Amino acid sequence: MDLLSDILDSLSLQGQFYFRTCFNSPWSIGVPNYASAIRFHYAVQGECWVRAGDEAPIHLRQGDLVLVPAGAAHALSDTPERKPVELERVMADNDYSGGPVFRVGGGCENAATQLMCGHFTFADGSDHPLLRSLPSLLHVSASIRRSTFWLDEALRLMARQMADDNPGSMAVVRRMSEIIFIETVRSCGSQSQQLSGLMEALSDPKISRAIEAMHRDVATHWTVEALAGEAAMSRSRFAARFQELVGCGPLTYLAEWRLQKACALLREGKITIQEVAGRIGYQSPAAFTRAFANMFGESPTSFRSRLAA
Repeated sequence: MDLLSDILDSLSLQGQFYFRTCFNSPWSIGVPNYASAIRFHYAVQGECWVRAGDEAPIHLRQGDLVLVPAGAAHALSDTPERKPVELERVMADNDYSGGPVFRVGGGCENAATQLMCGHFTFADGSDHPLLRSLPSLLHVSASIRRSTFWLDEALRLMARQMADDNPGSMAVVRRMSEIIFIETVRSCGSQSQQLSGLMEALSDPKISRAIEAMHRDVATHWTVEALAGEAAMSRSRFAARFQELVGCGPLTYLAEWRLQKACALLREGKITIQEVAGRIGYQSPAAFTRAFANMFGESPTSFRSRLAA
């Protein structure tokens, strides 16, 4: 089983493209918080600085990509010191009301900073150690591109699709962006200790077998002992290693994964609450409802009704 693919499929990863920019100096934009989306900015031409929170700004050069997880507010600017102006005000001042190109201060001459901007979203209720392990910024630099062929090629193809503006280009860009997200997560593990640990867990020949067992048979009444047996490790060593790499205990991971699978089943809307509870390993709908409400703040019935509405 490809565990990373299974995780992203269950969380329903989707890419969305906003626009291509033509920013001419001086410029600086404050991008507001946006729920749980993961924003991205790809520098097709020129350079800029990206800052999130109190972190040191990242210098985004031509060909670089930055991901801003958790929908965090951040700033984009032509110099690291320039004070950001709210995005809505910049849009209003430059008469931007939608469309494929967002211009500030003129056209798209060679001096302009051209960015491809968009975001990644996950289905309502999505949560996983993978998402929690992402740092405030993920930076795909030139050195990473040189060492990651598929990521570099995907970025180049996405840029070409935008430049060609052929029928279906936006659909290609959206799908390419999803590939880029996966490749970025795989290649940027060193930028976060938590992310590095989780990626190691997904490929570790022992720990990954236990995670695969939980994913494959989510309704099984797993114990730490049984999962340690899947990993061919002692109970204590397995529990400690799992906690070290994944950031939570194996049974905590199982409980959260069961509820993520429940969200996926509820979104499909084809089976009853009782059937959902049984498929993910709960003895009764009441126990499932309590666990679901504790994690998401609403009952499974309310969750399903809200999505249907």
